[in-house]
Amino acid sequence: MTKLNTTLITVQDAWAMLKDKKSQRNERFPQFEKNGKFILPDYKLTRKREAFKIRKRTFLKRHARSYVAFDSDNGQTLWLHNFPSLSEALFWLDTGLKTNDMDSHSSYHQWKSNHLDDINEFKDALRKKSKHKHIPQDPAPAE
Repeated sequence: MTKLNTTLITVQDAWAMLKDKKSQRNERFPQFEKNGKFILPDYKLTRKREAFKIRKRTFLKRHARSYVAFDSDNGQTLWLHNFPSLSEALFWLDTGLKTNDMDSHSSYHQWKSNHLDDINEFKDALRKKSKHKHIPQDPAPAE
């Protein structure tokens, strides 16, 4: 088991989290159904732009080798970010810093070397998930 308190989620779980955030945006103290730190692989967040105005609606768009990190650890705020690599997403979820922050550039490499086993475990889980998706299911035996 990894030391990082992060879980891989599916698109349906991500949509449920976004809908939960939208439905409680006018609440004074929202309480989300799912609390924690999550990663959605192969997707990115986009916003619709019309007539030079950015709408508040968030879309999930399929994008290979891209990761969306969801952080709702406190149960009242949902933070979302796109990342080009899994290790960067895990770094942000663990420390709250991005790799291009001024103080974190050297610490990112230290963090990555310290958590290499955890990162590889997440990569293995992603490989298993993608292999499971591509294996054709045997049809049910005819009676």
